[in-house]
Amino acid sequence: MTLGWSPKPLPPPLAMSPIGETATSALTETSTATTTTEPTPSPVPVQAASVTTPIAYRPHPKPGYPICKLRLECRDLTHEGAEIFISNNNITEDLLAAVAVVLSILYKPSQSNSHIPGTRSVTLILEASEGVAYTRGSELDNDHKEIHFSLDYISKIPTEPPSRRRNEIQGVLVHEMVHCWQWNGHGTAPGGLIEGIADFVRLKAGLSPPHWKKQKKDNWDLGYQHTGYFLDWIESKYGIGSVRRVNEALMNRRYDEEAFWMGLFGKQVKELRDDYCTTIPQDAPIGIEKAQKEPEKAQKEPEKARQKSKDQLEKVLD
Repeated sequence: MTLGWSPKPLPPPLAMSPIGETATSALTETSTATTTTEPTPSPVPVQAASVTTPIAYRPHPKPGYPICKLRLECRDLTHEGAEIFISNNNITEDLLAAVAVVLSILYKPSQSNSHIPGTRSVTLILEASEGVAYTRGSELDNDHKEIHFSLDYISKIPTEPPSRRRNEIQGVLVHEMVHCWQWNGHGTAPGGLIEGIADFVRLKAGLSPPHWKKQKKDNWDLGYQHTGYFLDWIESKYGIGSVRRVNEALMNRRYDEEAFWMGLFGKQVKELRDDYCTTIPQDAPIGIEKAQKEPEKAQKEPEKARQKSKDQLEKVLD
């Protein structure tokens, strides 16, 4: 059977270039473009001439003494002693001066100050009590000190000469401040030596009271002014800084009397005491008698001591 439909003829093929020819032509065009068009090179950056900034000379900071926090606590503002203390003292200045004079006599500053006790704070507590004053570590730890000063004692300080009250108060503060900063041979040093160093510092600060006197005593370690004058003789005999050496020798060693004094001065302490006693007149003048003979000079001494404390304070804070 013959159908009435017949397929249409296919369209003629498109004209195609040979593959090799096309590739060669493309390569030629690319090559031509590459050859004829070269990229413009970037300009070489011009480096600015380096300027050397001279390094400023920085000297090492001058060693200074440590500064601790200072506090005041008065437990009875209505007490007569409190009124006397406040009216006769510039409290901030006097406490700073006490720290300054103690550190300047007992130590030389260094960059680390590791040879100075690490006292962090000192609290002065004014309270009604017996005696004069005492120092102890606080309940927090031993790096925080407390100075307990008797208001009853302050109220009984003589009023003549006019500067006597201020001089005595500052002298007691300096004595007690020594206990905040001195070494004690890990608790083995004699109490007389500890107290003698404190009164030696008070003596060197020009704050000795008029009743102090040099005396020939059998025991060198009676403490207070008796040992203080003995140490003052050692300082004059063996050179400035001798008592500083005594204090610093108590930093890392336990106290052994024979080895201690022989190591420092080449003599037993009893020999040193005998040498000291030969320098004391049989009837050594008592300080108060000198004050009576030279009243004008006696009145000027406390002012000199105050100025000396100020100078030492400025030196420490510089």
